[in-house]
Amino acid sequence: MRAVESALNINIPDNARIIRNIINASQTIQDHVIHFYHLHALDWVDVVSALKADPAKTAALASSLSDWPNNNSVGHFKDVAAKLKAFVESGQLGIFANGFWGHPAYKLPPEANLMAVAHYLEALDFQRDFIRIHALLGGKNPHPQSFIVGGMSIPVDPNAQNALNAGSIALMNELAQKAKDFVMKVYIPDLLAIASFYKDWAAIGGGVGSYLSYGEYQNSNEPNTDKTWFPRGYIKKKDLSKLLPVDHMKMTEEVSRAWYKYKGGDEKPLHPWAGETEPNYTGPKPPYESLDLDKKYSWVKAIRYDGAPVEVGPLARMLVNYVAGHKETKEVVTMCLSKLGVGPEALFSTLGRTAARGIECALVAQKMPDFIGELAANMKKGDFKTANTEKWEPSSWPSEAKGYGFHEAPRGALCHWIVIKDQKIDNYQCVVPGGVNASPRDAKGQRGPDEEALMNTPIADPNRPIEIQRTIHSFDPCMACGIHVLDAFGKEVTSIKLR
Repeated sequence: MRAVESALNINIPDNARIIRNIINASQTIQDHVIHFYHLHALDWVDVVSALKADPAKTAALASSLSDWPNNNSVGHFKDVAAKLKAFVESGQLGIFANGFWGHPAYKLPPEANLMAVAHYLEALDFQRDFIRIHALLGGKNPHPQSFIVGGMSIPVDPNAQNALNAGSIALMNELAQKAKDFVMKVYIPDLLAIASFYKDWAAIGGGVGSYLSYGEYQNSNEPNTDKTWFPRGYIKKKDLSKLLPVDHMKMTEEVSRAWYKYKGGDEKPLHPWAGETEPNYTGPKPPYESLDLDKKYSWVKAIRYDGAPVEVGPLARMLVNYVAGHKETKEVVTMCLSKLGVGPEALFSTLGRTAARGIECALVAQKMPDFIGELAANMKKGDFKTANTEKWEPSSWPSEAKGYGFHEAPRGALCHWIVIKDQKIDNYQCVVPGGVNASPRDAKGQRGPDEEALMNTPIADPNRPIEIQRTIHSFDPCMACGIHVLDAFGKEVTSIKLR
């Protein structure tokens, strides 16, 4: 969408820009809540330990952290404990079946575990209700259908069928307020409470130390504008004294360790406009004992920025925001670091990556009503345009055009590159955040962010490597719901699947 708009130099209308901001914000909030509670929290929370909790002490703990009015009662925590007890006694833990319960790396007291389990269940209800915003604006979730080249397909003209109206705006405002309440009164207090028991993880999982953000939440209608609420920038080797500009031409993909082949040689990095994606599996026939890391060993290309690995995601965005002097970010980061009693260096870690996701969620939840207010104001003054259709006729296109589209997805920096020739797509390449972070080694031997972050990770029990999960899950990888862990001899230790 943005790649084609860039190629054809299409400026979108104000309403389209604002609706995209609302959809991006709602996706970020829902994604981060789901990730924290349902994909990552149980790396830190011992569900079975919660059975030992005193519901009265749990209620007192929850009340001391937040004035969340919904479910801080003793009765509520008694009910949650009873449900959990029934799961365990039945021999079927249901949604809690896959876990390393009782692992020595768990540190939370039983009451904190019970509180977290209760909020895990509440988060299921919250995210299901909140994402109605996507149904309203985009038809479905994920992959909303209303995005089109030139803007959005959702009408705001009151004379149009199925148009947004005052009732739609009121519902979005109601859901945005619920999101703000849940994030600020449940998610952030839980994050800080859990993190306070795991401060040692502020020195684990640092990764490559370079960070990239394309910027997001546009304030201008031009393709790939740098006029955004979250700024664009590149931080090199943890140097927080300066923010470097971003040049999409510095992004490359290389396949010296990936199961693809390039016509000009696998060790030659290619910019995505010239990118090739031709599978070429050369690995051993399963089952096998090991992979040779000096050869090809991954289905992920080695994605590099300016010749080096780079991390993308909430931590990258919050660091770029912080260095850029983004006022709201500096305030929330300072508050979180102060409550945890750690310095800014703690951000370069697994704990920092996890905290950054919560910080971003808080910022976006507080900003979202502003986006909705912008849309309401435009509609009130009679601005009903949601799409620029001037370039929909292919005969109006140049014979050749190239474009790229920057976007900050919840997982991180995402960009699509397109080459159009004679009104047809000649080449199309996507560089997605999961691929950037999960990059394998390149021809220089440089490890990607995930691999580098795992170096020197202490493991208490090799047969139950929960520490590996903590760091990998902190990146919110696309493969988070199906991770296979192999021992040094290539044998599967554990497989975690979410159905």
